[in-house]
Amino acid sequence: MKVVALVSGGKDSCYAMMKCVQYGHQIVALANLMPVDDAVDELDSYMYQTVGHQIIVSYAKCMGIPLFRKRIQGSTRHQKLSYKMTPGDEVEDMYELLKEVKKKIPSIEAVSSGAIASDYQRLRVESVCSRLGLVSLAYLWKQDQSMLLQEMIDNGILAITVKVAAMGLNPEKHLGKDISFLYSYLHKLKELYGINVCGEGGEYETLTLDCPLFVHARIVLEEFQVILHSSDSIAPVGILHPLAFHLETKAESVSVGGCDKMNDLHHENTGLVYEVQAENSEGCVDAKESVADVTVLTKAADDGLQISTKKEDLAFSVSCWLGASESSGLQDDLKGVLRKIEAELSGHNLDWRNVLYVHLYISDMNEFAVANDTYVKFITQEKCPSGVPSRSTVELPLPHVGLGKAYIEVLVTKNEEKRVLHVQSISCWAPSCIGPYSQNVLYMAGQLGLYPPTMTLTKGGAVAELELALQNSEAVAKSFNCSISTSSVLLVVYCSESIPSSERGKIQDKLEAFLKQIRSSSTKEGKLSKVLDHLSLYVLVPDLPKRALVEVKPLLYNVDDAETITEGKSLTRTGNQSFQHEGWHDTCINRCIVNGTICALVMSVTNETAVRLCSEFLSANRKSEDIQNLISERQMDRISRFCVYLLDKILAENSFFWEEIVSLRVYYPVSLHIPLDALSLLFKNALEELAEMHRQPIFNIIPVLGAGSSTTMDDLITCELFAQRT
Repeated sequence: MKVVALVSGGKDSCYAMMKCVQYGHQIVALANLMPVDDAVDELDSYMYQTVGHQIIVSYAKCMGIPLFRKRIQGSTRHQKLSYKMTPGDEVEDMYELLKEVKKKIPSIEAVSSGAIASDYQRLRVESVCSRLGLVSLAYLWKQDQSMLLQEMIDNGILAITVKVAAMGLNPEKHLGKDISFLYSYLHKLKELYGINVCGEGGEYETLTLDCPLFVHARIVLEEFQVILHSSDSIAPVGILHPLAFHLETKAESVSVGGCDKMNDLHHENTGLVYEVQAENSEGCVDAKESVADVTVLTKAADDGLQISTKKEDLAFSVSCWLGASESSGLQDDLKGVLRKIEAELSGHNLDWRNVLYVHLYISDMNEFAVANDTYVKFITQEKCPSGVPSRSTVELPLPHVGLGKAYIEVLVTKNEEKRVLHVQSISCWAPSCIGPYSQNVLYMAGQLGLYPPTMTLTKGGAVAELELALQNSEAVAKSFNCSISTSSVLLVVYCSESIPSSERGKIQDKLEAFLKQIRSSSTKEGKLSKVLDHLSLYVLVPDLPKRALVEVKPLLYNVDDAETITEGKSLTRTGNQSFQHEGWHDTCINRCIVNGTICALVMSVTNETAVRLCSEFLSANRKSEDIQNLISERQMDRISRFCVYLLDKILAENSFFWEEIVSLRVYYPVSLHIPLDALSLLFKNALEELAEMHRQPIFNIIPVLGAGSSTTMDDLITCELFAQRT
C-alpha cells in the first residue's frame, strides 16, 4: 500500500516507517502537526510530541518525499478513551491534515504511526483513518519495549533525547544523548524504578537525526539550549531547544549536493513542504445507516425475528433472517435484518452499544466484501463509543433451508460495564481484532490464521492456519490477563468443507497439542493458574472469509480462583416424562461448570443415539450409513424432546435455571432436508413443555454442513449452551 507516515521526529514514528517498508509498503508522504507559534517547543497535548518540531522540516529533504504540516489549533476536549468526532479537539487537526494529504495524493491507502502501548493515541488514529477510508498501520503496537529499543539501534536509527522527565534522568546530563549511549542506563532505571525503556510513560522523548530511510542526507545538530521546566530534585523535567543544525549529504545520494546549511530554523524547502491551513470541521459528520431512515420493514423480517430474554433482563439474544421468497440480494437482505434488530434494540431502550457479539451468517462468501462494507457502515464506532461488538463471519447453506442471503444473531447485555479491546490497526501483535469483555467473560472475535503484519493467510494448510489462529487468540487473551490454555470455556472451530477429510483429524490433534504446550510453558515459568476443562466444538461450513480453512472462536472466563467442577447442588424440577435416565445418556453431553457461575454444555446426537431413541423405526437400519435420510419429522420431534430433556437435566443437576441461559444454538446438517422453520417449531414445542418455562424459549437454529465435538462433524443434532449466573 501507499502510505503517509505520521512523524513527530521521535524514534518510534521513524522505526514504524521502516517496518512499513519491511512489509512491502511504500512511504509516499510525511505528515506532521506543530505548534501555532514556532518559538514554542512543547504543547500541553495528550496526542502529539512537538519538542524538536523546528527540525522536522528537514525530513522532506532527507527522504526526498513531500512533508505536509499543520499547526495545532485544537485542544484536548474529548478525554474519554474512545474518541468520537469533537469540534475543537486536537484530533480534528490530524483529520484535516490527513484529509488534505489524501486530496493531494489520492492513491494513499494507509497511515503509519508509532504507537506502542497507548490505547488513547491508537484509538484516535484509527478513528481518523476510519473516517477517511484509510488503513491504520501500527507495527510497533504491543511489542516488547526492550526488544524494540535494541532493534532500533541495530537497524541504524540515530536518535537523541530532547526531553527527560523521569527519576534518574537529569536534563543537564542526559539531554542530547544518543539512545544507543543510554540503552544500558535506561534498563538500569527500569530495574530500579520501573520506567518504560522506550519512554512510553513520558519518561523521555527523542528526535531522529538519521535512519536508513534518510537516503539523501542526515541531520547534524550544531547547537542547542537546555531549558529546565521543573527543577524537582527527584524527577527534574527539561527539554532540548535546537539553535542551529545543518544537513549533511550522504555519499550515495545524487539528489542533494553539498552541505545544506540551515542555521535559519524557519527555512523551508518549498518544493517538498506544504503547510495545511485550518478548516472548519463542524460539518465533518460521517454517513451512517440509521433506523430513522427506515419507513417500511418487510413482513418476512418480522417472521424471522427471534428474541429471548434472561432472568433479571440482564442479557438476551436476538436473531433475524429473511425468507428465500422475500430475498432481494445480500446487501438489501443484510440492511433489512440490521434495521429490524436495531428497531428491536430500540424497543428495549438499547442500541448497538449494548451488543457484545454478532454472528454474521451469509449465503455466499464471494460476496463478503459487500457484506462487510454494508455491516461496517451500519455498526460504526460513533454508534459504539466504547467499542464495536465482536464478530464472527461464516458462510452457511441458507438457501437449502428456505432462508435468504443473510442471517444475524446478536448477544446483547444491559450491563454497561463492559471493556472492549478493538484494534483496527494492522500490527505485528495480532490481526485487527475485537474482544468485548463483560462480567469476566471474554467474547473474542473469530480468529483466522492470518500473519498479523500483512494480514495474509499463512501457507501450509488447515493445521498451519489453526496454529496461527490460536497464537493470535492467545495474544488477545493476554491483553485481558488470561490464556486460551487455562481460561477457555468453549472453543468453536469452524472448518471449511475445502479441507480434505483425511486432514480433519489433524485439526483436533493440533488444537489439544497447542493448548498443552502453552500450559507446559506457563508451568515452567511459574505462571500457570487453575485450568478450566474446556469444551471443543467443530462446525463444518461451506466457506470462510479470505478462503480460510479454519476460524477459531474462543469464549473465555477469567477469574483468578476459578475451579472446574462437574456437579453442584441439584435442583428438583418436573422435566419431560417421556424419558427415563439411562447410563448412555451421559455419553451424549460434555460440560464445563465453573464455580456455579458458568455452565457450558455441548450435546451431540449421533446416528447411534438416533437409533436408540427411535428404535422402533430405525433399528432395522442400524447398519445403514444413510440414517439422515431416514429421519422423518416424527423422529426429529422425539430427538428434539430428548435434547431438551437432557439439557434440562444437566442444568438442574448444577443448580442452573433456563432463565440464566445466555445462548443456545442448535446446529443441524442440511442433509437432513428439514426446513429451518419446521425444526425451529419442534424445539419450540419441546421447550414449552417444561413446567419451568414462563417466557419465550432461548434458542437459535443454525443450518450447517456438519457439526460435533470431534472433527468427524457427523452429528444429527449438536446443541451448544452457555449460561451465566450474575
